[in-house]
Amino acid sequence: MSAFIVLGAQWGDEGKGKMTDYLAETAEVVVRYQGGNNAGHTVEVGDKQYKLHLIPSGILYDDKVNVIGNGVVVDPKALFEEMDYLEGLGIKITPEKLVISDRAHIILPYHKILDSLKERSRGKNDIGTTGKGIGPCYTDKFERCGIRVCDFIKPEVFKDKLMENIVMKNDYITKVLNGSPLDFNEVYEEYTKYAERLKPFVQDISVRVYDEIKKNKNVLFEGAQGMLLDIDYGTYPYVTSSNTTAGGVCNGVGIGPSMITNAVGIAKAYTTRVGKGPFPTELFDETGNWIREKGFEYGVTTGRARRCGWLDLVILKTTARVSGLTSFAVTKIDTLAGLDKIKICVGYKFEGKVIDYFPASLEDLAKCEPVYEEFQGWDNSVAEARSYDELPENAKKYLKKIEEFTGVKVSIVSVGPRRDQTIKVGDI
Repeated sequence: MSAFIVLGAQWGDEGKGKMTDYLAETAEVVVRYQGGNNAGHTVEVGDKQYKLHLIPSGILYDDKVNVIGNGVVVDPKALFEEMDYLEGLGIKITPEKLVISDRAHIILPYHKILDSLKERSRGKNDIGTTGKGIGPCYTDKFERCGIRVCDFIKPEVFKDKLMENIVMKNDYITKVLNGSPLDFNEVYEEYTKYAERLKPFVQDISVRVYDEIKKNKNVLFEGAQGMLLDIDYGTYPYVTSSNTTAGGVCNGVGIGPSMITNAVGIAKAYTTRVGKGPFPTELFDETGNWIREKGFEYGVTTGRARRCGWLDLVILKTTARVSGLTSFAVTKIDTLAGLDKIKICVGYKFEGKVIDYFPASLEDLAKCEPVYEEFQGWDNSVAEARSYDELPENAKKYLKKIEEFTGVKVSIVSVGPRRDQTIKVGDI
């Protein structure tokens, strides 16, 4: 039995979709434990490319059970658009392949409206959300006025809860945020149709996942956003609204920590982030632009250009500590091919000393100056490697530095977007 976590070790966009798809080959159950359709995972299989947002990456296999946990917030409209998109590409989606938690919270139209209007009201201090309603839905969850899947699929319960929320939200939308009110009947009519379609997929996933693990099934837990977007340990307030670390699995699925055997951190060979917030190793020169274009660093969900910078080992060491990582999967090492010199951040100069941890305060982080080590680059032959021995020597030195600094082994190296461009270095 193996119950292992795959999570982003940076600010997201590390290649979790590809890695989850690759690792799912040996898994029998794939579980999403946090986030919503603000995630974007791209997976290439043969000559086909699939863009996933809410549905676990294991859906591309016919023989896997895919689970959306209670820690996820579900936009039913977006979910069915994604299901229809995948079925149009030949991927069958049935209640046997996809299971959704009865405790997950539902994103409704007022969440998206609130997301947009609140961002507008922040002006220059906006957070840079995707506008998908994720934060407002989690807000309702913790204010204890949210609508869960188990309520959503019961028409009369949903009706009462929706009416109560729309009355309350319309007051805030119109009087505080100067927006337009929602029509209860329009929302109810549209969303009851989604509820009816959703009903066959709904289960108590805590029981289901627990039972699968007890049956010695291999279970893979898939994170949606990177560790530095964690609500507690990320660059707050420029974060997502859920726990993206390994600890988020227990609450987001409903199993105990003793059931988890491994945690794999996905890390790009460089660093990117989308939206606002601090970024110590960000490049504002031609090298940064070159990495962006070669790595096609544009958001799957938003299309926004990603900010690019050198690999930051302080970040990876922080992720390894907070999430108890047992190994790293390093992706997009092929993107750096062609650079003569490549830098890695090995510490921050802060108040007269060098630190190797990520400060909580954004003001302190702004004072941190990256300390770099320089490495010789490698050529495009790296994309042709199919074993560790075939990697260029300089690329191997680069990977060894990651292991030495973080104390965590590299178990996988990705040299391109396809499944066959994945090198297994050691046990996962």
